[in-house]
Amino acid sequence: MRSVRVRILAGLLVLAAVAVGAWHLVPSKRDGTTITVGTTDAVTSLDPAGAYDAGSWALFSNVFQSLLTFAPGGTTPVPDAARSCAFAGGDLTTYRCELRSGLTFPGGRKMTGEDVKYSFDRIMKIKSPVGPASLLDTLRSVDADGLTVTFHLSSPDATFPFKVATGAGSIVDHTAYPAAKLRTGDGVDGTGPYTLTSYTKDDKAVLAPNNRYQGAVKGGADRPVELRYYATPGALDTAWKDKQVEVATRQLPPDVLADLNPSDPTQRVFEADGSETRNLYFNTRAGKPLHDPKVRQAMAWLIDRERLAATVYDGTVDPLYSLIPAGLTGHTASFFDDYPGPDPKKARQLLTRAGVSLPVRFTYGYAKGRGAGAQEAAEIKRELEASGLFKVTLRGYEWTDFQKRWAGGALDAYAVGWVADFPDPDTFQAALVGTGSAMNTGYSSKTVDRLIKDSQRYADRGEADRDFRSVQQAVAQDVPVLPLWQGKEYVVTTEDVGGGQYLSDGTGVFRLWSLTGI
Repeated sequence: MRSVRVRILAGLLVLAAVAVGAWHLVPSKRDGTTITVGTTDAVTSLDPAGAYDAGSWALFSNVFQSLLTFAPGGTTPVPDAARSCAFAGGDLTTYRCELRSGLTFPGGRKMTGEDVKYSFDRIMKIKSPVGPASLLDTLRSVDADGLTVTFHLSSPDATFPFKVATGAGSIVDHTAYPAAKLRTGDGVDGTGPYTLTSYTKDDKAVLAPNNRYQGAVKGGADRPVELRYYATPGALDTAWKDKQVEVATRQLPPDVLADLNPSDPTQRVFEADGSETRNLYFNTRAGKPLHDPKVRQAMAWLIDRERLAATVYDGTVDPLYSLIPAGLTGHTASFFDDYPGPDPKKARQLLTRAGVSLPVRFTYGYAKGRGAGAQEAAEIKRELEASGLFKVTLRGYEWTDFQKRWAGGALDAYAVGWVADFPDPDTFQAALVGTGSAMNTGYSSKTVDRLIKDSQRYADRGEADRDFRSVQQAVAQDVPVLPLWQGKEYVVTTEDVGGGQYLSDGTGVFRLWSLTGI
């Protein structure tokens, strides 16, 4: 999921150990006081068919239900809108769910299997360039009969239950959303733990507990929440310091994160290993300046991840040399093996063999105000141009405009964060380097596609390890994407707000209901 989204990391395992038994884990003062949460993540669309990014899916986690979800720290989907789900037969091509009875939309309609079918069908029909259709690439068709929903897959896909549990699986009221186009306006018709009482784009979302909710969150939500959106990390930091928000997450400035003091009695600081990655993507289409793999390999020999992590991010991220982040099944250091350190001489040799004019000129796009994107872009430009081999034009864009430009193939290179859609390494390969991937680089490899399909055949995900590693080796040679860093999870709350450690844990679920007064 694009950030502005399995985890088998140590941090998640620690959370899992303390999270067993309930989803409300901190005693709550049920006084009805609103908790304010600040973030720099942006919402692309309130319609699940039109958004595939962290900010939108964070909101969807709270106002919509999917058939399945993830418990705090969990790595296996559990029922939410569904009463039960399972593969039918052993070939992993038919997946069937039984809905809970009595789920009710805001307008009073009872949810049926037809609403579930409609929700998936319209994603595939609309195929928004910034929507989640690419995530459902193995979905062939959906049948509904009363409360029974059956998914028919085009190939075996053990990861399909994980995909159902994401924001792409958000169930909408089929009478309230058009079948062939995105819904406009600022309303939401979902059955999640919260109802959206008001929304102002790039400003705030006001959420009230949904007293009709039935699902995995035992007892539902018990306090209103106001989610406030900030254009830059600096603006979020100012709001935090001015006590305009009680919770700050994704993302304070790197220098602020580096100086956070867990011993400060006025706040609670939660830091855990994370699976968020940041990658540099290349437009590989014919006629583009970075079409030749040797040109992209030359760039891999020039970018200094260690310096990037230390200077731009103040050590709050770790250098990344692989598509799949450290701590996950199949992780390798494939890019370090092939490009162990900055070497302008090797880069020049590759460009000479490519027969391109020097310096190679290209545009580098990034989202303005999202994290340290501008500073990161300036540092990468400096590193590439210091060799005399490249000339980089930097261009920053507003988040939604940025998505449309890379989806339309208008950028030569672009840096985007990626947060795990679900707790499985597949989220870092199929969506990023498979043919027709969400990142729209134009890259297509029969070898990579075959390995991805092979890896999806294993119900025991550990058995896919060899395929995961082979994908990363192939990607390191073709370089359609260049991994930059792997991030950590940071959540800061005031001393009288509990549950911050369960807000976000790499499962793709943003649990506003976990926040409580203490």
